[in-house]
Amino acid sequence: MSELHWHGHHLNLLGEGALWDPQQQLLLLADVHLGKAETFQANGIPLPSDGDAANLNRLLDLAHRLQPREVLVLGDLIHSRLGLTLSLRQKLAALPDLLGCRLTLVGGNHDRGSWLEGLPAAPSQQRGVLWLSHEPEPPPPGDPPLLNICGHLHPVALIGGGADRLRLPCFALDRPAQRLLLPAFGNLTGGHPCSPQLQRWVIADGCVMCLP
Repeated sequence: MSELHWHGHHLNLLGEGALWDPQQQLLLLADVHLGKAETFQANGIPLPSDGDAANLNRLLDLAHRLQPREVLVLGDLIHSRLGLTLSLRQKLAALPDLLGCRLTLVGGNHDRGSWLEGLPAAPSQQRGVLWLSHEPEPPPPGDPPLLNICGHLHPVALIGGGADRLRLPCFALDRPAQRLLLPAFGNLTGGHPCSPQLQRWVIADGCVMCLP
């Protein structure tokens, strides 16, 4: 776990790929992409169907450890309507009770057009000094300045070169733009290299390390 301080607000960057706000007791994550394997299977591409269980179990473990007041998903909770099986709908309906807290979804591009019972897609919103969105957005003016926490871009850091090059999921902070990009929470979700000019914390073996 690493720490980020934003104008007196303390945030924890977790090795599970989520962000913990202890002051608001708010657990933030993005881009879970549940049902991705089933979506690919519907298009004739064989992928194992056990990824959702791993993602949900990781989320439940986090909630049980941290005891948040709210879990807020910053978009793309599901991958597509094709992957919304009856089994997945039942798991999502039971998720707030299993988490033991409120579950909120800020709608993402993959959530559009899908109806999830009891979980409407909410717009971007402010929580304290945080501006929460799926895609990167300039935060509204604030004093102190608001920090845009978002997903969508699935940032990864490229480390090393040649055969030894690694692609590691990361948190990426752009201070001038007042923006923190969250890594994808979903195990089957790919990533896109982010600029080495950003402050980056890579995730490896459940540990978070800040790159020099």
